[in-house]
Amino acid sequence: MDERNSEIVVEELKTVRPGNETHVSEKLDTERQQGKEEGFPCEEKSAVNSDHTSTKGCTEQGYTALPVKRTVDDRFICTECDYRAASKGSLVIHTRKHTGEKPFACTDCNYRAASKVALSQHIRIHTGEKPYKCDQCEYSSARKGDLDKHMAKHTGEKPYMCGECGYKTASRSRLNEHARIHTGVKPYKCDQCGGSFARKSVLDQHMLLHTGDKPYMCGECGYRTARKANLTQHMTKHTGVKPFKCDQCDYSAAQKSDLDQHMTRHTGDKPYMCEKCGYRTATRSSLSVHKRTHTGVKPYKCDQCDYSAAQKSGLDQHMLLHTGEKPYMCEKCGYRTAYRTSLSQHMSKHTDAKPFKCDQCDYSAARKGTLDRHMRQHTGEKCYVCEDCGYRTALRFYLTVHMRTHTGDKPFKCDQCDYASAQKGDVKRHKATHTGVKQHLCRECGFRTADKSSLSRHIKRKHGLPKHLKEPQTT
Repeated sequence: MDERNSEIVVEELKTVRPGNETHVSEKLDTERQQGKEEGFPCEEKSAVNSDHTSTKGCTEQGYTALPVKRTVDDRFICTECDYRAASKGSLVIHTRKHTGEKPFACTDCNYRAASKVALSQHIRIHTGEKPYKCDQCEYSSARKGDLDKHMAKHTGEKPYMCGECGYKTASRSRLNEHARIHTGVKPYKCDQCGGSFARKSVLDQHMLLHTGDKPYMCGECGYRTARKANLTQHMTKHTGVKPFKCDQCDYSAAQKSDLDQHMTRHTGDKPYMCEKCGYRTATRSSLSVHKRTHTGVKPYKCDQCDYSAAQKSGLDQHMLLHTGEKPYMCEKCGYRTAYRTSLSQHMSKHTDAKPFKCDQCDYSAARKGTLDRHMRQHTGEKCYVCEDCGYRTALRFYLTVHMRTHTGDKPFKCDQCDYASAQKGDVKRHKATHTGVKQHLCRECGFRTADKSSLSRHIKRKHGLPKHLKEPQTT
């Protein structure tokens, strides 16, 4: 044997289960097809020699699941890593991971690929072609790999397990991605803002924030989005299907991930923790958003002012300041607000239900999050820290307001003059200078002011009485 060649016994490497021979054949066919894409002749590509020689050259199938001995030509070894290829074409495609070269372009969007096979799979997004069908349900996919992952939902098989935490998955690639949670490796970098990500798919979605592309569209109403997952969620508004049911209450969801998040309300589990401040949450996405309080990254920009937000929901709420829209209304009293959370808090005034009790005092709350914030008054915990000056607070909201002292951001505007403030309460007090209304009255001397805090200071200074003995009167 040539000294350049090293012998590999395929039988020792084989992981094919009974019935998967077709998959192996398809995979090898794909490798041969990739070689054809690069324009390499079959004779040059066929650096793999087999004891079972084919009489028909390159056009013969020539691959079986039977144990054979093959030799891998040492000419096809990547100089950047330990990757070894069976052909020059496969090696060329692999090296594009290092060079970043993507010669194959989609004519319908800006997507580019390193191989013609990858481009062919991408084009199915535009054509809607899904040739791979599940034989147990109506699921179909544009890629065979996606079908293989889907089949695990029927079998329940999860053969890949993390040695650090016991996480199990049906996909080796998912396990590799999961492992980065422990290692902290984030190899995918954004060249526009410096963000880094553990998965390429997350980087691809992130880049849409910069480009503004929204390739996924609803055929029912024209809604467009940058993420396929968002479109899937949106479609449930038309179908109304919510197959995932909570076994502890009447809640149902259109997606299993939504049900999983809901279940944490019953269990109280918060497996995701911030390494810098100890903040814990039930969802990975919430942790990612929280980390922006430390990094200061605010990718969502307002197109009408200088405001930017760490969360899209924050930008959506901010935009209501410009439009004046208040889409959330109380059915009992007509109260309207721009925020769903404000409506939820308001509704507790009608129900008086406060099921969450403090075990150290008589305080009770309508929401668990409110109780959690209250408990910090007993523990003294201040988990939110400003990295610029060391300011600490128990509430995320206070940290958000505080950060504006460093950024100079003043998102709250007066609609009658150029006054702007970092806090909504300041704008409310300022507007009284236009209206002349002074609704806060001192019962002791008749002093009036537009600001409740000013009345409190007046009572203390002029009358020397505690606030609770001279309760301010509002007229």
